[in-house]
Amino acid sequence: MSGQGFPRRLRLLTAGDYRYVFEHASYKVHAKGLLVLARDNSLDHPRVGLVFSKKNVRRAIDRNRLKRLVRESIRLRQHRLPAVDIVVLARRGVHELDNPTLHRQLHGLWRRLEKEAGKQSAMASTS
Repeated sequence: MSGQGFPRRLRLLTAGDYRYVFEHASYKVHAKGLLVLARDNSLDHPRVGLVFSKKNVRRAIDRNRLKRLVRESIRLRQHRLPAVDIVVLARRGVHELDNPTLHRQLHGLWRRLEKEAGKQSAMASTS
């Protein structure tokens, strides 16, 4: 394996992990149909959690497709992302996006998150 897997260490696993991100989100990045909340963690790698509710994405087949695409996107960019805990939330209408559009949205989200975290760490190091 090339180190490009999606092991447990890259996932938010407990309700407490999710709650911590929801209550203390330092970064909020959004795109059409998606919202990303993130909070710095004390680890050396990002962790991600997904929230795709039935209310916003009605069919299970759509929720599963979206989650699969988000996981794949994180898996490929895990080494470039800052050490943050990330929660990806689905908004209404996200299931209407086709796969290439969703890939572009996710790519932009990760780039903006990297930029935001970079700005924050640069400000912290100058203080």
